[in-house]
Amino acid sequence: MKRGETIDKKEMAFLEAEKSRWKAVLTRLTAIVHSLAVRNLALRGHREKLFSPSNGNFLKEVELMAQFDPIMKEHINRVQKETSSHISYFSHHIHNELIDLLSSEIISAMVADIKQSKFFSIILDCTPEISHNEQLSVVVRFVSLEGKPHIMERFMGFLEAEESTGQHLASMILKRLEELKIPFMDCRGRSYDNGANMKGKNKGVQSRLLEMNPRALFVPCGAHSLNLVVVDAAKESINATSYFGILQKLYLFTASTQRWAILKKHVNITLKMWSDTRWESKIKSVEPLRYQTAAVRDALIEVRDHTKDSAIKVEAQSPAEGVGSYRLAICSVVWYDLLCQIQHVGKQMQSPSMQFDVATNLLKKTERVLCGYRATGFVAAQMAAKDICEQMNMDAVLNQKRLRSTKRHFSY
Repeated sequence: MKRGETIDKKEMAFLEAEKSRWKAVLTRLTAIVHSLAVRNLALRGHREKLFSPSNGNFLKEVELMAQFDPIMKEHINRVQKETSSHISYFSHHIHNELIDLLSSEIISAMVADIKQSKFFSIILDCTPEISHNEQLSVVVRFVSLEGKPHIMERFMGFLEAEESTGQHLASMILKRLEELKIPFMDCRGRSYDNGANMKGKNKGVQSRLLEMNPRALFVPCGAHSLNLVVVDAAKESINATSYFGILQKLYLFTASTQRWAILKKHVNITLKMWSDTRWESKIKSVEPLRYQTAAVRDALIEVRDHTKDSAIKVEAQSPAEGVGSYRLAICSVVWYDLLCQIQHVGKQMQSPSMQFDVATNLLKKTERVLCGYRATGFVAAQMAAKDICEQMNMDAVLNQKRLRSTKRHFSY
């Protein structure tokens, strides 16, 4: 025993060697899973067999590593020789388990960082996923004390919301913080959208959580609040629904390569889909009509004249008439000016390092600019729209829409 020459000495040495080998193999497999997960790449393919054409990114990475790494090469050789009984750790069950372990470690590190800084704020938003289930995203904002203090925002995962009531969402938030062992009493700020179930004064999430922690102040989402200011400023003179409805019709170019080639021949700025979530992102869809209205109209006319499909002729004729009108030219100028005012502010409001005083000054400045534009901007927009009509050889005249007449009966 003192000399270490017991009868099972060789067996113990073999077990230690096997332990070290499996540790080295799992270290490499974990590194592959981590690399693919960071780049949002799919791990699995149609088959789970080595050296198969469609076995997915994970097994392809294993095959590539085996060409240069002797440990992985030896492991693959053992797997191929003993296909019936040898453990490979290449199955999708192992993938999922490794992902869960990595996720747990990452969340633990983030929670430790949050606890070190003590105070934090939470950002919440509900979004339906592709399977039409409502998901609540949870983001924690805090001051990280690692190195130089700096503001951090950490995504803590999705919560599936079975109900969208304020009581149910509030209980989900508290339950998630309890699972992470983060005390809600250390919360000093909350930010949601402007929905009634979130910001409601009586039954909303903000009022229910404020009763539990009076120091967890509620701050409305800056992007949503800024969007409401822009919409209110524009709706007084422009029907947003009809204008963006015409923009939506312009995407007939994307359904055909021939029509897309016609569009590229006329314009330098391609048409962009407009977003449903942020109004400031719609500037990319308005920009072609603001600066290349005549070119877009020429492209629509060429599509109408060269297509043999009667349905496409109608789809091209309707937006061509709308694009060539003085009314839509004014809409394009006004919307582009408004969206330009808020684009820079909207990007700054989304910065993790944004400070309250700076954000307040930006919003007040933007509000003053929009109020000034409401008073004097329409005249300048008319002048710019007249220049657009001159480029298209169109009359700059606002045609009055025919009012719908309603028959009045004697009993009314």
